[in-house]
Amino acid sequence: MGVIALCAACAVAAAPPAVAQRGGVITSIVVQGNSRVELETIRSYIALREGQPYDPEAADRSLKALFGTGLFSDVVLQQDGSRLVVKVVENPIINRVAFEGNKKLDDEQLKQEIQTKPRTVFTQAKVQSDVSRLVEVYRRAGKFNARIEPKVIKLDQNRVDLVFEIDEGATTGIRRITFVGNEHFSDGTLREKIRTTESAWYRLFTSDDRYDPDRLNYDKELLRKFYLSEGYADFRVVSAVAELAPDRDGFYVTFTIAEGDRYKFGKIDVTTRFEGLDVEAAKALVTTREGDWYDADQVEKTITAIAEAVGTLGYAFVDVRPNIRRNKDTLTIDVDYDIQEGPRVYVERINITGNTRTLDKVIRREFRLGEGDAFNTAKLRRSQQRLQNLGFFEKVDVSNQPGSAADKTIIEVNVVEQSTGEISIGAGYSTSSGILGDISVRERNLLGRGQDLRLGLSLGTKSTQIDLGFTEPYFLDRNVSAGFDIFRITRDNQKTSSYDESTLGFALRAGWSISENTRQSVKYTLRRDVIKNVGDNASPLIKAQEGKTWTSEIGTVVAWDTRDNRLNPTKGWVLRYALDIGGLGGTEHYVRNRIEGQWYYEVFSEVVLSLQAQGGVVQPINDDLKIANRYFLGGDNFRGFRTGGVGPHSGGDALGGKYYYVGTAELSFPIGLPRELGILGKAFVDAGSLWGAEEKDPSVQDSSALRVSAGIGLQWVSPFGPIRIDYGIPIQKEKFDKTERFRFSFGTRL
Repeated sequence: MGVIALCAACAVAAAPPAVAQRGGVITSIVVQGNSRVELETIRSYIALREGQPYDPEAADRSLKALFGTGLFSDVVLQQDGSRLVVKVVENPIINRVAFEGNKKLDDEQLKQEIQTKPRTVFTQAKVQSDVSRLVEVYRRAGKFNARIEPKVIKLDQNRVDLVFEIDEGATTGIRRITFVGNEHFSDGTLREKIRTTESAWYRLFTSDDRYDPDRLNYDKELLRKFYLSEGYADFRVVSAVAELAPDRDGFYVTFTIAEGDRYKFGKIDVTTRFEGLDVEAAKALVTTREGDWYDADQVEKTITAIAEAVGTLGYAFVDVRPNIRRNKDTLTIDVDYDIQEGPRVYVERINITGNTRTLDKVIRREFRLGEGDAFNTAKLRRSQQRLQNLGFFEKVDVSNQPGSAADKTIIEVNVVEQSTGEISIGAGYSTSSGILGDISVRERNLLGRGQDLRLGLSLGTKSTQIDLGFTEPYFLDRNVSAGFDIFRITRDNQKTSSYDESTLGFALRAGWSISENTRQSVKYTLRRDVIKNVGDNASPLIKAQEGKTWTSEIGTVVAWDTRDNRLNPTKGWVLRYALDIGGLGGTEHYVRNRIEGQWYYEVFSEVVLSLQAQGGVVQPINDDLKIANRYFLGGDNFRGFRTGGVGPHSGGDALGGKYYYVGTAELSFPIGLPRELGILGKAFVDAGSLWGAEEKDPSVQDSSALRVSAGIGLQWVSPFGPIRIDYGIPIQKEKFDKTERFRFSFGTRL
């Protein structure tokens, strides 16, 4: 058994076939050389017949037909007297397909990309096509130096093993991304708006720093959307070019853009062709305002809001068209939202493809349209957005095609699934929790049903937590999420209050959307709190807290969220109100109210001002309020003060309080480092107070006086998790408050 090059294996095929040129009548047709292909199969491709004269054109057609089957490496037709002899050399059968030298992509990934399979006929054309395909796959993985050579190993019985010898070469990343023509936004800002990133040592777990032409086209669309949302209505991408470095070790990507002028909204109006429709009510849904910078996203949101609102009034076929008129002289854009009756088209069928794991119903329940409903483009766009927000799919493509009749349409949904399972191993440190280590396993699309299951374990020198959580997003096939949590928590509070605390319990929860930006949730919690290991020098009030308590609590939260990004918002606000009632059983009885609000505004490019405020009141019912149900202030929620450092104290121990409020003004800004590093500077002012100790004891130090701190900090969203360093200086405090200048925390996810 020997190894030969593929070209040698097929050298015979390259030789010109022999065709006899003599004439005469054919008395018989003899086939020679076939061992696997049936005689009748070969004869069926021969255009010549016994009893007919020899025809060179028919012989030529026969040769082409036999070669076209891919079953033979050589075919010869010749006359032997009155006989026609057909000699064939069969292509070998592939016994095994193997890959050698591949590390970046495993065998299973490569096998899915090639046509050549075991127990199929070997052909040179098919193998060469597979080589080209594998080279393309490696290029998309950032391996532009990959070299692939097919090798054929001959076996007995006309079989071969096919081995693809692969030299992957070094990963070809993106050396530099530059922009030409940008005057109002820096290169760093625009790099943040696109998907492609420059290669860096900390981008170990992403492929976005590798050249992909499809991703580059997607980046052009992201740039267009960004500029349109900032008022640059004439923006266009002139070109997007990726040049391979001379050493073939990286790409230089250049976007050439034309920003154009920046527009503001001019006259905003709403007109309708529906009789009886209240135009003023429709105008109340308009989010665009005259004098604001033009924002295409807000125009789209207004169209969706009007279409959905009008649709609920019984107008099935609604088409909201924004008639846009640009005024070059004043740099304004007038928008007239024209509400008219759209074509009477119904959804005939919704076809879903690409979901090999996710159940059809998980996708269908996100649709705002159903089969038989009146077709609505706004609802179709919203359906696509909801599917993308699931996080189950790498790509979601929703389109509509003509149906079986003029008044019917078929919605085509094509998805590309992505991994939804996560295993995270963490380590870190924080001032309040000490050294931390955690491990968690999570599946966000359990069994393809869209369910979320998480099991986590966190171990620290000052705290330990184990929890199990499960969420069913559509409980009983209704638009209501439901789930449960089981948890056990231990905390070392010796430094703040001279005791240790352990909590064991479970929670049942449900949530639903009230509107597009408003959501409500309810939760029932039953937990056991144990105050133990009280220090000998602890305050008598802390010693009185020692023991076990049971809390049976039901609560609700209503949230209104309009932020543009929940992780790093630059505009919008969020308001939350929470109400908890303890006393449906158990030993603790109380009513707790809490409200908070956050507002974000981009003062300058990359400079974001945020204002945050929160406050709460907890009142006991008929008995004392145990320490486990009180508010504590300081540390992460009031910098410049130790955890639990603000508020009532007795003998140096924090007691917690019934009333609190705290407000924060923070400015986030770049510090001159590359934006892609994710390092931001922070300047903040915190102000608030905590008071209302339950105990009536002369040793209790309590005051509702205002406390104020100010400071600076650094935040780095690193590949190892968020890192934050704050330096806070108490400006106004009480004598019994416990201060803390530095606060440091970091975490990692591997």
